[in-house]
Amino acid sequence: MSGTFVIENCAVATVDGRGSEYAVGYVVVSDGRIVQVGPGAAPVLQHDGARVVDGSGCLATPGLVNSHHHLYQWIFRGLARDATLFDWLTELYPRWARIDEPAVRAAARAGLGWLALSGTTTSADHHYVFPRGSGDLLGATLRAAREVGVRLDATRGSMDLGRSAGGLPPDSVVEDLDEILSASADAVERYHDPSPGSLTRIALAPCSPFSVTDELMKQSAVLARELGVRLHTHLAETVEEDAYCREQFGVTPAEYVESLGWMGADVWFAHGVHLDDAAIARMAATGTGLAHCPSSNGRLGAGLAPIKALLKAGAPVGLGVDGAASQESGMLVEELRQSVYVSRYRALTGAADRSLDARTALYLGTAGGARVLGRQDEIGSLAPGYCADIALWKLDGLGHADITDPVAALVFGPPAPLKLLTVHGETVVEDGELRTVDAAELARDARAAHLRMMEEDR
Repeated sequence: MSGTFVIENCAVATVDGRGSEYAVGYVVVSDGRIVQVGPGAAPVLQHDGARVVDGSGCLATPGLVNSHHHLYQWIFRGLARDATLFDWLTELYPRWARIDEPAVRAAARAGLGWLALSGTTTSADHHYVFPRGSGDLLGATLRAAREVGVRLDATRGSMDLGRSAGGLPPDSVVEDLDEILSASADAVERYHDPSPGSLTRIALAPCSPFSVTDELMKQSAVLARELGVRLHTHLAETVEEDAYCREQFGVTPAEYVESLGWMGADVWFAHGVHLDDAAIARMAATGTGLAHCPSSNGRLGAGLAPIKALLKAGAPVGLGVDGAASQESGMLVEELRQSVYVSRYRALTGAADRSLDARTALYLGTAGGARVLGRQDEIGSLAPGYCADIALWKLDGLGHADITDPVAALVFGPPAPLKLLTVHGETVVEDGELRTVDAAELARDARAAHLRMMEEDR
């Protein structure tokens, strides 16, 4: 579906700056952009051939924005099921060292297809494992996004601190500094599209304080700012990481990265579970963003992130699925509910920050994620001039029909089926089915890639 179309007779949650909602309303799209949103009956269109979508029983929201992911991990799901982060990484790094271009393509197509089927129109991807001779892994991921039809903010990640030098990853999966910086610059030159509403952007993303050197962190920050791209890394995910930074550097994780130039409106972190009050204040003051990954934090036993405190301070916060190897469901829509639950668990621990509500959760999964990615003027809201990234959720079925508040139904109910999902006005999902790629083919390819990656375990 392209050109001009209107979605009508649906509930609308715009997630705009005013929080506008309509019990019955419409959205008008032309040439990939939203041109009109409002309550009541849709206007009479003056365009020949304009399509009308009947949204009766549905809720229209912005497409979800996934601010942290590791798509290559889709074909490593179900492993290290009882491990916390460091043991989980230790078990999986040798397997990740086997990835190649066909495996990454299969994983990315499956992961992005599943994200689309569950309402995500934009995803970030943090890829930091580049085994020698493995092919163009970043290019494979970007091609997968184009096939599925979603936006991708891909990162050229990196690790240069192997086990022999005191880091966590095995030496076989790290690169040297000059190699990383050259590959990072090349990725930006080849793939980054800074134009408004672009489908592809690149950021630079050294992996974590315990897998990279301080020199890589510093030089990546300098290079990213020279090239005009964003910066991303994991930070303050576990108590072990906090202890590592205090022992190795004499400071907290947040203090460490700030000393290396890693605070600012062009930076976002993943997890941030163990941020203290000073770190929260600095992130808010500098506009540094956070991708909150509640399900993955639970799967790996990382803890309960201080999201309400970050929001109260004014820091940008979005939601992330994280890698499918630590969040096998792979559905961002479920993180809406999980973010509320985690905030309530945190409140029970005596934390001062209060719990989230359903509309804050929807904000985190849409406009909040857009702000974290620096796309707050393009996506994440249903407003005139914004890209037509729209999710139309069916809420009239058995799982949702008796929850009269549609936003509460979406957040607290089971994952809602999609009547329609569009990216820049183009149909990606319709009536619960992918229209861009064959879901059965994605599943077959992902299973084959998984089995091939596991062959050496037998």
